[in-house]
Amino acid sequence: MLWGSHQGGLEIRRKSGGSVSLGGRFPYGKTAVLSDGGRTGRPRKERIASRAFSYRVEEPEEDIHLLVGHSYDRPLASRGAGTLVLEDTAEALTFTATIAPAMQEVSYVRDVLAAIDSGLILGLSPGFRLPPRRAVPVSEKITDEGSDPANGKHNAIIRTVLQALLYELSLVTRPAYPEAQIESRNWQPEARPARSAAYRWRA
Repeated sequence: MLWGSHQGGLEIRRKSGGSVSLGGRFPYGKTAVLSDGGRTGRPRKERIASRAFSYRVEEPEEDIHLLVGHSYDRPLASRGAGTLVLEDTAEALTFTATIAPAMQEVSYVRDVLAAIDSGLILGLSPGFRLPPRRAVPVSEKITDEGSDPANGKHNAIIRTVLQALLYELSLVTRPAYPEAQIESRNWQPEARPARSAAYRWRA
């Protein structure tokens, strides 16, 4: 699974006996530094192009999860369960996840909510795969940023993800991308929606 991430603040507000709503925003077109190149290598950066996740997001039958730390053993919400709503625009992928009171009693959920309250979990990270070449011949492009010692640039390689298959969004401690907007707020129970029937670039 490929992972990208953005950093932001998390805030939790609850009402006694009520559900918690987590909202987040993954902006497109931002640049993450995946590697500084070490002592002898070239820096590597990554961007997620606008609407890169649209294929699975726009298919309501495709289940997408909200996880803790990219672990399917620690789910928080999902589209299949009717507790995760996604909206994709040219600027960003946004989500709203509902964590029911029963889920708040689960130990890892209590732990992650406490970590958010403490400011230890601040990041949002999407887990995705590149589509097969037979379906999407060009799903990414590699460009050379060029060198400019005066600006601290050292011939970085930039990978832009053009199309990707999004499987999950995760709350993470240490994200790669510098921007994110993740927030939570009080949630009043409403009718739940009906149930819908290549790995990260490395050196």
